[in-house]
Amino acid sequence: MKTLYLMRHGQTLFNRCHKIQGWCDSPLTKEGIHQAQKARDYFKSHHIYFDHAYSSTSERCCDTLEIVTENQMPYVRLKGLKENFYGELEGESERLNRHLTPKDCETFYLQYGGESSNTVRDRMLATLTDIMEKDDHESVLAVSHSGACYNFMRAIQDPSEELKKGFTNCCIFVYDFEDHHFHLREVIRPA
Repeated sequence: MKTLYLMRHGQTLFNRCHKIQGWCDSPLTKEGIHQAQKARDYFKSHHIYFDHAYSSTSERCCDTLEIVTENQMPYVRLKGLKENFYGELEGESERLNRHLTPKDCETFYLQYGGESSNTVRDRMLATLTDIMEKDDHESVLAVSHSGACYNFMRAIQDPSEELKKGFTNCCIFVYDFEDHHFHLREVIRPA
């Protein structure tokens, strides 16, 4: 059985300022760096090693991955791991989408030139399945985003129970992969 460690990036300036952050980017904060270091320490203390690593093309994910691997591992940047695109709402206040339900998000951003959450779900599922079906990929780290991780989980199972616990920065979703299917083993929230 193969294992995917799908991880959310560390806290960013936009996270701290409560701004909508999809394809636009902002740097990790000191807290975000600390969260990534705690995730790194978790992997070390549990003797978890990766044979391959992947990141969203967003700088916040690449920086998180580089901290977790201590710049000791090459990795591949993939657009398929990017966050939902929020169109004209990129960089705006989160108060504009604060009261949306997950069902509302399926089409809400389309009116602003953004992306449907079903598109993100399908993109993440295709990207991560392609990664995990590679012969030499037994233990894989992939760093992505809250919405992208949520929508991937939505393709696998009902995410509502995990969503209630929160998708904190640097949380780690541990998936088993066998016979072309993912199964969520656990969610680790080291930060």
